[in-house]
Amino acid sequence: MANGKDYYKVLGIDKNASEEDVKKAYRKLAREHHPDVVSEKDKEAAEKRFKEINEAYRVLSDAEKRKMYDTYGTADPNQGFGGAGRAGQWGPFTYTYTSNGGNGGNAEYGDFDPFDIFESMFGFRGFGGQRAPRRGKSLYYQLNIEFKEAVFGVEKEVSVESGRVKIKIPAGARDGLELKFTGKGMPGPSGTPAGDLFITLKVASPKGFRVVGDDLYVVAEIDIVTASLGGTADVPVVDLTSSDALGTAKLKIPAGTQYGARLLVRGRGMPRLHGRGQGDVMVQVMVTVPKKLTKKQKDLLEELGAL
Repeated sequence: MANGKDYYKVLGIDKNASEEDVKKAYRKLAREHHPDVVSEKDKEAAEKRFKEINEAYRVLSDAEKRKMYDTYGTADPNQGFGGAGRAGQWGPFTYTYTSNGGNGGNAEYGDFDPFDIFESMFGFRGFGGQRAPRRGKSLYYQLNIEFKEAVFGVEKEVSVESGRVKIKIPAGARDGLELKFTGKGMPGPSGTPAGDLFITLKVASPKGFRVVGDDLYVVAEIDIVTASLGGTADVPVVDLTSSDALGTAKLKIPAGTQYGARLLVRGRGMPRLHGRGQGDVMVQVMVTVPKKLTKKQKDLLEELGAL
């Protein structure tokens, strides 16, 4: 492997990983190891790891570089894949490289830059020095928001490395949702575009239910009488008319409901993200049995059991 590094291992993916898998792995690791989100004592290690992650991503996210790396263990263009050759001169350097044309881009060159090899192997691009970034650095942050903010949506002004940024969180936002704000990252050098801002939301579910997609999952405890004869039970729901987005609904319990039965309250779950209506409330019934009974209660149960 180039420089003795296994870029697939660095990103935690296998060699058959898709382009989207590479991107997802990079984003996850970049968020975890970004120097700006770790404690001061861990910054040095995070910077080293973050640089390694970016190096691996730079190669594996580029189809030409990845193919060359997979074949030769390096992104060195002079090793080539066969196909059309190309020679040229840059300052005191002359260079030759070959290309199979790739898909899209220039039919002869593809998207491969012959001078990327200087940066990937030696950290510089010949006598020109360090390669200038094509755009500003993208930023990755996690933001904690309240449940009602996730339900109704909210606009916030947050402080990030690039400054104070106004962001809009859509109604129906979920825990773990990643939002992209184009051009809100660090400014690019020499007029190049700014990077992007990626914010992952952290939303705690209120006590009493769990949010899964558009739906709420709830456990309803009922007594043995209600299970036997039928009745109603109060279950938590999302109430769009309430200031805290929380409410209750009456769930009808059919007579003869068994322990573990699953019932449904339609249209009282989370607002559908970028859609209409609400999800559902999935209710699992737990029948509670009294620990202490009066003599009359025991007699009634014994009479019931004799039927």
